[in-house]
Amino acid sequence: MDLFEVVGGNRLKGAVTISGAKNAALPIMAATILTEGETVLRNVPDLADVHHMQTLLAKLGVTSKRDDDGALRFRVEDEMNTHAEYDLVRQMRASVCVMGPLLGKRRRAQVSMPGGCAIGDRPIDLHIRGMRALGAEFELLNGDVLLRAKKLTGTDVFLGGPFGSSVTATANVVTASVLATGRTLLESAACEPEIVDLCNFLNACGARITGHGTPQIVIEGVESLHGAEHRVIPDRIEAGTFIIAAAITNGDLELLGARIEHLRAVVDLLRRVGVIIEKGERGLTVSSSRRLDAVEITTQPYPGFPTDLQAQAMALLCLGDGNSVITEKIFPDRFLHVGELNRMGAHLRKEGPTVIIEGVKRLVGAPVMASDLRASAALIVAGLIAKGTTRVHRIYHIDRGYERIEEKLSHVGANIRRMTE
Repeated sequence: MDLFEVVGGNRLKGAVTISGAKNAALPIMAATILTEGETVLRNVPDLADVHHMQTLLAKLGVTSKRDDDGALRFRVEDEMNTHAEYDLVRQMRASVCVMGPLLGKRRRAQVSMPGGCAIGDRPIDLHIRGMRALGAEFELLNGDVLLRAKKLTGTDVFLGGPFGSSVTATANVVTASVLATGRTLLESAACEPEIVDLCNFLNACGARITGHGTPQIVIEGVESLHGAEHRVIPDRIEAGTFIIAAAITNGDLELLGARIEHLRAVVDLLRRVGVIIEKGERGLTVSSSRRLDAVEITTQPYPGFPTDLQAQAMALLCLGDGNSVITEKIFPDRFLHVGELNRMGAHLRKEGPTVIIEGVKRLVGAPVMASDLRASAALIVAGLIAKGTTRVHRIYHIDRGYERIEEKLSHVGANIRRMTE
């Protein structure tokens, strides 16, 4: 099993190209189930999760191949299989995104309850509620969610949940309804850029979707969708991670392709902490040369501060002046990294869905264990500034969501290498 060895103390400086967004690419890949003809997706990152989705789609009759220029080509060859089996789905939460396209196009979807990171309970009741509103019958069958419908009919669907709107539920109901009869209105839909990107792709394929990017999305059903060419948006979470990496090392980075309009809450908060972030011709520039101020963060659905940057922000605030507070409103149990950061000399105290951060003068290298994708990134970020050597174990998590992160960090001055235990 691989690990990362990080020797702290180097200031990051240079340019990093931000990869395509994993969380946009995966539901778009799943949506190719709906299409007829060839689809070409550009700027899809080369990640473990992308490979898992390709494997799952192949089982569902969708072939794919990567061109020499990095583009992925998809074509539906067989529509007989509608079962996303446990052995594939358990490896990746985003596998649930095939549910909507399968029901929408093939009128049957049997999907194993999904796996993914250990960040707390993530029920799929909103997905099922939306599908049933469109006319699907639902049952649990040997640990699988089974949805069937002779016909799907547009209707009003409310997608608000206990922790706000759901991105994957929005993606599933949108993809289920694009081929339904009539008009579907989604209330309390997710507003994330990844949902906007999915809807833009579907519209390029012939769908009729309006309102994406707002809490109210309207879908006018069409008879069929054709293939299209689409470029996936840059990854705002990867961009945010590199902003934080630059800040914690008092570095100076240019993030090529990063879009400030996708990071308003992150940029606003980090500027208040003391990080200098500017929009440039090619993306964003980030610098920091001072101690950082304490701040309060509450994770929220977009356009609020993203839960996927909570762990990385916590690593940064470990070195802030004074006491900071982070409250997790999306996944209240997403705090397994707290103990690992404390092993590195942080002073963190968890109280329910909140962590109190008492700033320290320095962090120290230590062997640490990654519990999930974003916690992995947080531990690497902490290791960049820690005195001595940090060894981050279970880095298979980070390979799911960051494209060659060690190469990108090394290119801008980090002392990091991949090793085999």
